[in-house]
Amino acid sequence: MIIQPKTRGFICTTAHPEGCAKQIEKQIKYVQSQKKISGPANVLVIGASTGYGLASRVAAAFGAGANTIGVFFDRPAEGSRTASAGWYNSAAFEEQANELGLKSFSIVGDAFSNEIKEKTIELIKNEFTNVDLVIYSVASPRRTHPVTGETFSSVIKPIGTAYSNKTMNFHTGEVSDTTIEPATEEEVRQTIAVMGGEDWSMWIDELSKAGVLADGATTVAYSYIGPEVTHAIYREGTIGKAKNDLEQTAVKLNEQLGTKGGRAFVSVNKALVTQSSSAIPVVPLYISALYKVMKEKGIHENCIEQIYRLFSDRLYGEGPATADGSTLIRIDDWEMREDVQKEVMDRWNKLETANVSELADLEGYREDFFNLFGFQTEGVDYDAESDPAVELPNSY
Repeated sequence: MIIQPKTRGFICTTAHPEGCAKQIEKQIKYVQSQKKISGPANVLVIGASTGYGLASRVAAAFGAGANTIGVFFDRPAEGSRTASAGWYNSAAFEEQANELGLKSFSIVGDAFSNEIKEKTIELIKNEFTNVDLVIYSVASPRRTHPVTGETFSSVIKPIGTAYSNKTMNFHTGEVSDTTIEPATEEEVRQTIAVMGGEDWSMWIDELSKAGVLADGATTVAYSYIGPEVTHAIYREGTIGKAKNDLEQTAVKLNEQLGTKGGRAFVSVNKALVTQSSSAIPVVPLYISALYKVMKEKGIHENCIEQIYRLFSDRLYGEGPATADGSTLIRIDDWEMREDVQKEVMDRWNKLETANVSELADLEGYREDFFNLFGFQTEGVDYDAESDPAVELPNSY
């Protein structure tokens, strides 16, 4: 079948297998062109099929020669329906890893469940003995608690008062005003339950109890802080409350793992186009302006460049991971540079529909969005027929 992008709001409902494979190849080539990472040997990535989690798996495998297990909740093709982009990404990753003789396994299912944790532990015992790096990069709108059975749903809302600011429809380039009503206390509680640190802590506890977490192991979860213009909807909103919980969990886990020489961090990453960030009002417009400024200054990074720098300079570099000895790694340092933020905010105040292509990188945002699903990728013939049914060879 000929596969074309079909969008519904901030979601693309189709994905292109050859396009996704090309995107993985591009990430791998970037990592292989860089200095080798003296890093982990066996890596577990929870939330491994897209974005920062996928980049972490690529950096570990092709930068450090690590064996990897990826946990993710993606679906295969069914009839005329394509598989999800994460499925195609993971299939392409496994193929490339296998060619290099690296062990690579994928566990498909709900990372929040006890069943998937148990299945992962069994696989580690059988194939790796233990893991020395655990990346937690789960992005989900819902979570069912494995003990109580309660299902939580997250929301993206301010707290206390309504929030109004500019936003953008990145499909049309229209800049408009938006107002978001504040969250209730119950919505805050549920968002923390989905996006906070409880499940990350559960994973580390289960891995430790099973004896499959190596002495001296490192674990990292991903977060975002961003500029003041997004704080009401992000850092000071419901998501921010969840991220605060995530950061507090890192402190607890760092103490817990420290008894055996281990470490726990939250890495605060740069704003990038992901399925998650595309759903947050205000953020796509900010990212478009940020892209324009950082590209002009020659310091723009996509997921793979950012994660390679995290691994090579911070987690496994010669110096300490953080300058202040805390558990918070600020790999968003280039985004938050004073000169970058000043220029972005100068543009923000002028942004409107008529000048969005001039002051912001609207085309770059669109390209990155469609790249997530394997579209608008150089070297792919989108008029040619493609088989949507792609096997995931080492899946459980």
